[in-house]
Formats: sequence, C-alpha cells, structure tokens
Amino acid sequence: MSAIANVFGKLFGLLNSIRKIILNVIFFVVLAALVVLIFAEDEPIVVPENGMLVLNLRGSLVEQKTYVDPIDEFFDGAFGGSGTPPETLLSEVLESIELATNDARISGIYLDLRGFSGAGLNKLQLVAEALTKFRQSGKPVRTYADFYSQPQYYLAAHADFIGMNPLGGMMFEGFGGYRLYYKDLLEKLKISTHVFKAGDFKSAVEPYIRNDMSEQARLANKELYDALWVAYLNGLTNQRDLDARVLSGSMDDFRAAMSEYNNDMAQFALQSGLVDELLTREAFRQQQIALTGLDEESDTWKQINHNSYLQAQQQDNVEIEQGDSAEIALVVARGVIMDGRQRAGSIGGDSTAALLRKARLNENTKAVVLRIDSPGGSGFASEVIRQEVLELQKAGIPVIASMSSVAASGGYWIAASADEIWASPNTITGSIGVFSMFFTGERALAEIGVYNDGYHTTELPIIDVTRGLTDEARDVIQLSINKFYRDFVSMVADSRGMTYDAVHAVAQGRVWTGAKAQELGLVDQLGELDDAISAAAQRAEISDYQVVVVEEELSAREQFLHSMFGDAQVLLPDSMLTPSISPIEQELRHVWQQLSVLQQFNDPRGSYALCELCPTD
Repeated sequence: MSAIANVFGKLFGLLNSIRKIILNVIFFVVLAALVVLIFAEDEPIVVPENGMLVLNLRGSLVEQKTYVDPIDEFFDGAFGGSGTPPETLLSEVLESIELATNDARISGIYLDLRGFSGAGLNKLQLVAEALTKFRQSGKPVRTYADFYSQPQYYLAAHADFIGMNPLGGMMFEGFGGYRLYYKDLLEKLKISTHVFKAGDFKSAVEPYIRNDMSEQARLANKELYDALWVAYLNGLTNQRDLDARVLSGSMDDFRAAMSEYNNDMAQFALQSGLVDELLTREAFRQQQIALTGLDEESDTWKQINHNSYLQAQQQDNVEIEQGDSAEIALVVARGVIMDGRQRAGSIGGDSTAALLRKARLNENTKAVVLRIDSPGGSGFASEVIRQEVLELQKAGIPVIASMSSVAASGGYWIAASADEIWASPNTITGSIGVFSMFFTGERALAEIGVYNDGYHTTELPIIDVTRGLTDEARDVIQLSINKFYRDFVSMVADSRGMTYDAVHAVAQGRVWTGAKAQELGLVDQLGELDDAISAAAQRAEISDYQVVVVEEELSAREQFLHSMFGDAQVLLPDSMLTPSISPIEQELRHVWQQLSVLQQFNDPRGSYALCELCPTD
C-alpha cells in the first residue's frame, strides 16, 4: 500500500508542478503584455499617400457585434483556440468606403475576402452599392483570392478586377439548406416530445417530431429561397457578363462547361467570366505595388485596413459635443430574443426594453429607430420590448422599425406597433405564429426500471420531465398556445389597421420577403437604415439632428478589462486572432447552432415566436 501511495504522491507532485508552470507562463504572458501597453507610446496612424483601403472582412457581417468577455478572448487568441467566430461591423465597412471615396490619399479599395464567411443578402447589397458609388469616383476596386465562396463572390463581382489563384475555383451552390431530424433518435431513446403550435407553416419543431420536411415547410422554403436566389443572380448579371451555364443551377450544364476546360475549375472560372485573370499571389502583389508604389517599411504595396483608417479619421477630426441638439436614437436588436437581460449579440426582453426606456427618458430624443436583425424567440420577452415601443409613442416620440436581413416571428412582433415599418426587399420577415415544445423522459426511465409516483393536492397539469403528460394537460397547453396566436394576430391587425382575417391569411407561421410583405400590408416601405432614419426625422419634424446609438454602458471593471485586454490583442499575430476553420468544424458548428437553439428557450410561459428558416446573422 505504501508503494502505491508513493506512486500516487509522485504523480500528484508532477501534476501540481505542471499546473504551477502553466499558471506562471500565463502570468508572465499577461505581465509582458501589460508592460508593453503601459510603456508603449500611442503613435498616430498615418494614412499612406496613394495607398489602398483594405476592406478586411473577417467572419460574418453584422449589425451589432456579439459581446465577448475580453479576458476569455485574449487567452483564447493567445493559445490558438478557435473561440467565438469573428464578426465585422457593417456600419464601419460602409462608413470607411464613404470616407475613402473623397479622400485624395486613398487610390482604391482592395477587398480582402479570405476570412469572410457571409451575411444576409441585404447586407451584401449595401456593401455592393457602396462599392459601386466608390468606383463612380474613378477609383478602382480590386480583389484576389485562392477560392471564392458564394457570399464572397457577390462582393467580388462588384470589383473592377477579380484575380484568382491558378489552382483556385468557384461554383454557385444556390440558396437553401438542410436540417437534421431527430424523431427516430428520440424514439429510440424513449424520449417523449410534446409539441403545441398555432400556424400551419410554423415548422420550427419539425426536426423533433418528423424525419423529413413537411410539404408546408417545403413550399415556404421554395418560395422564399427562390426569390432570394433571383435577387442574388440579378446582382451578378448587372455587373458581369457570365456564361449562362454558370448560373443555371443545372448539373448537366455545370459538367458540360467543366468538360470544355478539361475539368480545370480555375480555367472554367476564367473562361466563363467569373474572374479576370489567373495569377499567383506574388504576381498579384507585384500588380498592387505597381499601382500604389512600394511601402519600403513593410516591403509590399501601400495600404491601410478599414479599422485603422477609421481610427485615423477620428484622430483628424475633433469630436463635436452633443450638447442640447435633437437626437434620433438608434437601438439595435440583433439575435435570438430571450427573457431577462442579455449581452450584445442576443436580444434580452429586459435589456432591450431598458435601451428603449433610456432613449425615452433622454429629453433630447425626438425619434427612435429600432433596427431589427432577429429570427424571434421568446414571446413574453418580445411583448416586454413592444410595450416599451408603446411607451415611447405615448411620450410623443415616433418609432420607426427598420428591418435588416431578418425580422421574423418575435422579430416582427417587436416591429409591429411601430409608426412605420421599413424593410429591405430581401428581408426575411413574417412568420407570425407560436409554438411550445418540451421533452419528458418517463419512458426512458421505465426502460431502466425507474418509475415516478406520488401525491398532489390538485389535478392541475404539472410539467415534470420524469412524468408523462395527460390529455387534459395537453388540451390546456394547446388552448393557451391558440390564445397566444390569436393575441399575436390581433395585435398585428390593430397595429397595422388590418382585419383579423386579413392578417391570419398571411400569418400561420409563413415567411415572406420584405417586398412580398409590403404587398401583403405587413411592411410600409422598402428601404435601408438611412431611409428609416430620414423617415424618423420627418415624423419628428426635425432637419438638424444627430443619430445616437443607444448601447448598454459597461461597468468600470468591464471598461478597464476591455481597455487592457482589448489593446493587448494587437500583440498577438493575426493567425492567432483569427485561426482558420476547417470545413468539418464549420459543419459541426452548424449542427451545434441548430441544437443550441433549445438552450435559448427560457420564456416564462413556454411560448415562442421563432422562425426556423431564418439565419441568426
């Protein structure tokens, strides 16, 4: 026994020594970063003469960045973790393009799409429109990549020059998607699935009660994705003369075209008009040097990324104090809607309502624009937010809802009572329906010989994961969901000046594009955020105003950590900050994203207004 104890003692000592070494390494890494930050002088950012603005689009293009704990982010980057997927703020990209248009120092734009994972179609269109205006100033837009994904290519198509690696490739997969269905798995595990819904097209729960897509869901998917795909293709054909076979979506056309070019995807892309030239990375670099001149310090072409460019602009311009001027408050609601307080990147009923209340209590606020990019979520939280919209209106402050890529189900709920609803033609909206779902494991427990019994003083239905659900309990829950749906439809009808039957006819969980939603009366106007802001100013009868983004204020501790660890990120190589993600990891993340929706179900009434077709970015 003493020998065994001695072995375990030595093993424990070894593990303890390793633990101390790791902690010491972490400590000295942080200490070194802090020392460098403390003694480093803030050198002004210089915009190079004749340099190109690099639009460094990493990860998803979003309306609002997801909150990430700065300490977690620092250590994750320092030790090579994949961490939270990177995000690029749409407003910063658009602002940098606009500023560069008339900046004599900027000779052109380089689209760095290598790390770009995509965005909603309306966001891609906004960037594309900004690039088109930039080109009209006489300055070129250029891009180069080894391969182009579908969302990457939409932006690339709006460049003057598209280069690609001779071993690269590009093909169009179209819009749509596939889901995993778990009915048989749950049955094998003896898990009982209890689903209650109102709306024939409300198919968010289908993966748990079916092994395939219902015909209603297939119909809704087809109409939605076909319309978006036509809009996507129009964006390409308006810019480039492409071989029709590239865009047909026919496998026969694709194989025939590939066969003509000896199944060389790069030659296929070149000859079909997708790209302008096949060249190596070094050859493209030399082209860029010829255009901008050589930056001798970095030994490459003159450039500045859009984040640094915006910081340089802030250095050059003295901030104007807000004072007592009129303000249009911009509140961004992005992500799945959940009960309680949530960080940026998710919508909390309490936290988003607090932002609207903050705008209302500011005496300078003359109007509010609620920018929505959400597939919905908690019905209760959605109503908490809508109630604050009503309070703004009672205070005489007009509210304009501006829909980004998605404003469906609960996302439509929080928009419905606004004075005006603006949407992009390709916004995904509607999905007016309600469901409830939960699981019980009484059969799984019985399979291993575990049972549930006891006494209760009433016959009222009780949801218990270890017990089944009685028919009476099912009736009560379904009647409650039906009532919730009627309330949803009635609220929309009252807010939109429509009859109950007219709303019901286009509701039932059905999704629509923004253009179709306008035809159906669910949306007032088609336009983007700037249009909604102009409409808010018109409603408030003001012409001289500032747009102020209303955000949750960080605590003193959070401000210190963000300042310290956020700045420390610059000490880490880019390869550590944005590690590459393999296709397998991307697919696993996609599956996990589908499953993680269940973790976001925290509605106190168990009722949800969530669009299953809608992306969360």
